[in-house]
Amino acid sequence: MDLTAIAALDLFAGSGSISLEFASRGCPSVTCVEMNPDYARFIKDTVSALHLSSQVQVLRNNVFDFLNICTRKYNLVFADPPYDLPGLKNLPEKIFNAGILEDDGMVVLEHPDAFSFAGSAHFMKEKKYGNVHFSFFAVSKTLPTFALPNNQGPVVQPG
Repeated sequence: MDLTAIAALDLFAGSGSISLEFASRGCPSVTCVEMNPDYARFIKDTVSALHLSSQVQVLRNNVFDFLNICTRKYNLVFADPPYDLPGLKNLPEKIFNAGILEDDGMVVLEHPDAFSFAGSAHFMKEKKYGNVHFSFFAVSKTLPTFALPNNQGPVVQPG
């Protein structure tokens, strides 16, 4: 996935570091959604100070409300919800059901080791880094090259 040619969505943006990372890697369109007003203001101030306002849009909103009203489509959705979020196990389904993903779209979900999404629809793989886990989900059955270890070619999952 060429980050310089996609639209990215950062859900539960927190400090905005993921959004800022997307922008620093040339992503032309980043939307970050953060409900906490102090965090959202911090992200907006940082985006402004770094002159990234043309690339990064900051929305102070509840993620679930946002998913219900969003009409835009994204190539990449990154979600780092609170680990104790009620309904965390249903988050990937809610993202896919919102209709916000392009045909080549993928979702990266950060979550604690207590959760496994291996049986979920659209699940592709999980990467573990200590107690932090990242589950990858895709609309298609082919993961983009950047999501694979050592930039191996695309992997087609059976199914």
